[in-house]
Amino acid sequence: SGSQSFVNLLARAIRAGSNTRIVSNPKEAQVTLQILGEQNDRVILSLSGSGRVRELQLRYRVSYRLTDSENREYLPITELQLKRDLTYSDTDVLGKEQEEALLNRDMRNDAVQQVVRRLQVARLDIAPKSAP
Repeated sequence: SGSQSFVNLLARAIRAGSNTRIVSNPKEAQVTLQILGEQNDRVILSLSGSGRVRELQLRYRVSYRLTDSENREYLPITELQLKRDLTYSDTDVLGKEQEEALLNRDMRNDAVQQVVRRLQVARLDIAPKSAP
């Protein structure tokens, strides 16, 4: 569950890297990955002597958690933060917009890969428990 663009990339990466079956109905799932938030920000890092932007920092955050059908946490709420610096020029606005879009897409893809790696190392004790 979560942001559709991020969820689609994540589902594709999980299918490609494992034999995990992804279901749309949470009641059918052994575990549920919840994408709690996703955010893109731009922060000015430096200005020229005339007050024009020279350098920006792009920030991407995604938070998630992994629970089972009984709402036990396998991965507590975790937030990934990625940053990329971008030089800026008023004379090349279109090129810089394309570069910014490329960096944002790169950060999203990087976040997907980090989530997949963290899912791979999560200790999932989902074997049925025997009665005492």
